[in-house]
Amino acid sequence: MASRKWTRRRLMKNGVIGAAALATGTLPKAARAALGANERIRIAVAGINGRGSAHINGFSGIKDVEVAYLIDPDRRLFEHRSKQVQDKGGKAPQVVEDLRRALEDKNLDVLSVASPNHWHSLMTILACQAGKDVYVEKPLSHDVHEGRIAVDTARKYNRIVQHGTQNRSSRTWANVMAVIKSGQLGKLLIARGLCYKKRDSIGFKSPATPPPELDFDLWLGPAASRPYHENLVHYNWHWFWDFGNGDIGNQGVHEMDIARWGIEGATLPKSVISLGGRFGYSDQGQTANTQITVMDFGQTQLIFEVRGLKTDRHMGVGVGNIFHLEGGTIVDNKFYPAGSKEPAPLPKIDESRGPGSSPFKNFIAAVRSRKVSDLNADILEGHYSSALCHLANISYRLGEEVPFEPRTGAFGDNKDAYETLARMEDHLKSNEIKLEGLNYRLGRRIEVDAKAETITNDDEANRMLIGNYRQPFVVPETV
Repeated sequence: MASRKWTRRRLMKNGVIGAAALATGTLPKAARAALGANERIRIAVAGINGRGSAHINGFSGIKDVEVAYLIDPDRRLFEHRSKQVQDKGGKAPQVVEDLRRALEDKNLDVLSVASPNHWHSLMTILACQAGKDVYVEKPLSHDVHEGRIAVDTARKYNRIVQHGTQNRSSRTWANVMAVIKSGQLGKLLIARGLCYKKRDSIGFKSPATPPPELDFDLWLGPAASRPYHENLVHYNWHWFWDFGNGDIGNQGVHEMDIARWGIEGATLPKSVISLGGRFGYSDQGQTANTQITVMDFGQTQLIFEVRGLKTDRHMGVGVGNIFHLEGGTIVDNKFYPAGSKEPAPLPKIDESRGPGSSPFKNFIAAVRSRKVSDLNADILEGHYSSALCHLANISYRLGEEVPFEPRTGAFGDNKDAYETLARMEDHLKSNEIKLEGLNYRLGRRIEVDAKAETITNDDEANRMLIGNYRQPFVVPETV
């Protein structure tokens, strides 16, 4: 593992982040006091190819908010995205490849992070150290440790940090959670998340010379050096472990967050086991396109399903959530009483959300008020939900290849887990995949100390809670 020592000399010597990480003595307007209702908030958007476009649109529509910087190591994106800012009524933004240049601007208030996953926590940490508030896309982190460091950094420097799990701003979902936790429908038995999202083969791309407009070394950042190939920049990095977290940590983290939200007091589980594989094609991708994860939260279990091949919905849900309670089942936002196939009205509990009619507006309202309590999706919630995805992947990655038959006994007497596995097998068969002689990866069962955020029964799994970082893009050991 690379050294995680975080010294002033090293930062200044390498000059990659440099003074920005040390700029806590010169804080922007937002750090000194609550911003007035009409004071202008200046934002830098980092990572502007895909999700960054939504950040530009979301912030451009808010009064007295300016998208002042666009940051990306790929200069090919600058002209189009600059035009987007101006078409939304903004001034021509400054465009820079290097995050440092924006963070050194004492008049910059906010960093909005939409980069690849392996940069999320480090950008958040550096921005907080530089006195900026942060809107960071999901997942907050690329591994569990750096998510905790991002939380601790935000708290130490009194920063407002919103996580991009937008459903936290939904009053409809807030009402569902209030009903579940009220006990009116009995105990919550299973919180189920589904990410049934078709993902085609990405094929194979050979090593090549990076485009001249792309600073590929800067794009790699914390990740180990490797040759460039076209399956990395821009989107398919999601399916490589050094950059992404598979679909469980891509689309799935939204549904994971909702599932955890429904479990009273849930942070990290007692145990996790995950299985699956990359089925239906052979390509360059590394992450699972078919995955089942079972987590033990005491009286409630969280079961998560990923399917990347063509599939039917489960109980009418493709990407969404199902809550199985003693009194019935909530399917997304519809309630089916036990024994009934017809929906009934869900009880109403007035569960308010923070100020602002959208996640971006909620964040800006909290930046002005300086109240973490105003955030609908505080960084700590993002840390826990992202960590669940990482724990699932740790179990999966450390697993062994086993045949579909005879059926695994890894789930013990958990009938709900076996039912989920049986549906996964039927799903693969429906895609004309023969299970005879076919293996899948059966992950290790890992036990978790939720308070310490450690894995207690497997040293190898515990080491995977912390990533390997390339100098000088290193997440510190502590804050």
